[in-house]
Amino acid sequence: MKLLCAAAFVALALMLSVGVGAAFLSPSDVLNALLHPQANSDANTIVWTLRIPRACIAAVVGAALALAGVLLQGMLRNPLVDPYLTGVSAGAAAAISVAVAAGVAAPFVPALGFLAGLATAILVAAIARRGTGIDANRLILAGVSLSALFSAFVALVLTRLQQGGYAQTIIAWLAGSLAGRGWHDLTWTAPYLVIGLLLAILSIPALNALRLGDTRARAVGVDVSRAQWVILASAALLTASAVALCGIVGFVGLIVPHMARRIIGTDARSLAPLAALFGAAFMAVADAVSRTLFAPVEIPIGVLLAFIGVPTFLYLYLHEGRRFA
Repeated sequence: MKLLCAAAFVALALMLSVGVGAAFLSPSDVLNALLHPQANSDANTIVWTLRIPRACIAAVVGAALALAGVLLQGMLRNPLVDPYLTGVSAGAAAAISVAVAAGVAAPFVPALGFLAGLATAILVAAIARRGTGIDANRLILAGVSLSALFSAFVALVLTRLQQGGYAQTIIAWLAGSLAGRGWHDLTWTAPYLVIGLLLAILSIPALNALRLGDTRARAVGVDVSRAQWVILASAALLTASAVALCGIVGFVGLIVPHMARRIIGTDARSLAPLAALFGAAFMAVADAVSRTLFAPVEIPIGVLLAFIGVPTFLYLYLHEGRRFA
């Protein structure tokens, strides 16, 4: 029942995202455009070419980040873990900065960010490796250290580009935005999203055991090392795809799993799908707000979510961190 309610919430969020925007369309205009997709009108162009692809991408990004958050928080047994802990965002940001500064064609920039983010996650995992498994403390330290290094690199690039127009492009990407995204962006990331989703589904039984600790997980027959690598691979693919689609959007992977956990409990079999649905709805609503709050000026969605995420993070840290088990 809770999953059905969450699915209905996603549908409402998508309807809201399609129905609002910088260009005013009445509900009847939107409904006519949805019912007559082949009609030749401005409303059809806005709805089918701009709003529907953007709403779908927002939902996919939110679901991917929320699911990645569930996986990493469960594996590391820490509710304050964010998907960007793997260094995906920092590595992607560094690659994007170099690509923009070098004048790489815009269609290739997200792909470069995806590859760099994935490579950074692999590097973090290699540093965190202990024996055949992954040490949680090493993973956190490696992720934080490499993120700081790449952030400094991005700052250096921005400093060197102050006199040019490229700096604004990089800053806009770092702030997170879905402006200009379309079906082609979702098409090329879809294979990686699907692989990440399949790996996540395969890792759910092991994730429930890992919540009890590595020793107990081994006692019930879980190959801890293998499960850790599968979970990390899934989280890296999901996060890198999300970053490639909309830039750096923080706090979704931190807030949403916690919200879902309070509603449905810690069983990953129900927690993961509920968090994914909540993430999809949360991101779709946030994107709608970012487009309409100060229309026609659009607020970067990463900035909007930071105003929501920082107070929530502080609440989690001060009141909830020790109660996660």
